[in-house]
Amino acid sequence: MNNFLSGLYIVSTPIGNLDDITFRALNVLKNSDKILCEDTRRSIKLLNHYNINKKLIPNHKFNEKKIASIIVKNIKNGEVISMISDAGTPTISDPGLVLINECIKNKIKIFPIPGVSAVTTAVSASGFGEQYIFYGFLPKKESAIKKELNKLKEFKLNLVFFIPAVKINFYIKLFKKSMQRRELFIGREMTKIHETFYRYNLDEFSGFKENLKGELTVVISGNKQNSSKDTLFDTKKLNSQIKQYLKRYSVKDVVNLISQKNNLSKKKIYDICLSIKKK
Repeated sequence: MNNFLSGLYIVSTPIGNLDDITFRALNVLKNSDKILCEDTRRSIKLLNHYNINKKLIPNHKFNEKKIASIIVKNIKNGEVISMISDAGTPTISDPGLVLINECIKNKIKIFPIPGVSAVTTAVSASGFGEQYIFYGFLPKKESAIKKELNKLKEFKLNLVFFIPAVKINFYIKLFKKSMQRRELFIGREMTKIHETFYRYNLDEFSGFKENLKGELTVVISGNKQNSSKDTLFDTKKLNSQIKQYLKRYSVKDVVNLISQKNNLSKKKIYDICLSIKKK
């Protein structure tokens, strides 16, 4: 018997390096009656590393509907159930949504245990800024992919995708058609020994010559083509913002910071900086 409240615990696990797990997550797993996981063969490596010996129950897209009612019954009987995925946070491009909705329907307590994320890890290293849209896995059919990209290309925010490495060149070809004047960032084997980051100008990059393995986290910089919309920006607010920054930073730093933050041309920001300096 433990002091944990009965309920469903959504536990984030490492995306590669086994040290990337919180003390709280380990404590929850050690005090769980059962642990749901995507692949028992992968999860057992993490649990063995931390000497956690608990019953593992497979929970994947082929059986999650079938076992949801059983797990709900277990929790109603007072059990502490944890759910983990192969890497990262359950339900984020991983199984788990079916069970969570079943718990919500049955008024069962849900406890999210946050942790490492491939999405934020890649975005933080990309240098593209903090605003982004996470899409996850794109459709498999080319026609469906093109349809989605045509919608996404209008967004000014950075775009984040999960892409199987074996198909990266196929997706890059489609990205190039839909998303001109963008920068491309790719994270491979993040947090692992062979962690590698790739940075390319999407217009100039034709794809990889070598075969990559695993799953890639891809970040595409935001849409900067709508420079005609600069005139729609609140000029008074912009000038005030620039004045404040110039008190602390150089003109060069202000130009880079403001243009990236507001998706405005550097020349426009530079001209405003010079005008303020003259005054």
